[in-house]
Amino acid sequence: MPEGHTIHRLARQHRRRYAGRPVAVSSPQGRFAAGAAIVDGRVLEGAQAHGKHLFHRYGPDLVVHVHLGLYGRFSDECLPVQTPWGQVRMRMVGETHYADLRGPAACQLITDAEAKAIRARLGEDPLRRDADPDRAWARVSRSRAPLATLLMDQAVVAGVGNVYRAEVLFRHGLYPQLPGRALTRERWDATWADLVALMRDGVRRGTIETLRPEHDSLLPGGLGSARKVYVYRRAGEPCLVCGTPITHGRHLARNLFWCPTCQPEG
Repeated sequence: MPEGHTIHRLARQHRRRYAGRPVAVSSPQGRFAAGAAIVDGRVLEGAQAHGKHLFHRYGPDLVVHVHLGLYGRFSDECLPVQTPWGQVRMRMVGETHYADLRGPAACQLITDAEAKAIRARLGEDPLRRDADPDRAWARVSRSRAPLATLLMDQAVVAGVGNVYRAEVLFRHGLYPQLPGRALTRERWDATWADLVALMRDGVRRGTIETLRPEHDSLLPGGLGSARKVYVYRRAGEPCLVCGTPITHGRHLARNLFWCPTCQPEG
């Protein structure tokens, strides 16, 4: 599933290429035909992301809500438009580009109140300027749930997925099963600040890279390696810091990766 940096990157791209001008909206697949017909030809007033949710605003009570889910993706191409291929749920055509949405978990036209309700259910997004880490800390510090659960709970921290979870826990030496209430405020503040920096870097790069500069050269293949991460999907490989084999487990039906030496229990 795309993580929050991907959705914020899409929002930024859609603002740059489509906002402030009329947009032709259609549903070649037909499943969003009614909603597309209502906003077709209207000016896209803005696009914003909150966690893994994307919101296109066309006017009062005209918000297209998109959640990519596991399989959704947006393509973005220069004009002229080509014949749709595959199951295109929504097509947006602007003055210079067009975007096709395929396979989303959600693509719906909603009201302002419905958009507000969706956002109210979400936690603090490290990539939003209005994020309040104190609110997230209040949830974390009272919880018996492990950090591996809390960081992936979109009602606590919105936008963090499996990769950012594994990597930020490693970078701060935190055992994934450590209960939230056992975490100190100092370590939470450091973890939050790191998430903000890592995810902003992800927006800029379009990919997740979490290695500190001093560890780049330790990767197999050096700087040219495509996997610039510490633990994610590196099960059985030596830790780049201590050499211990990376451990893999399952947590709430999701893969979990950590170094048992750098992230000791307790």
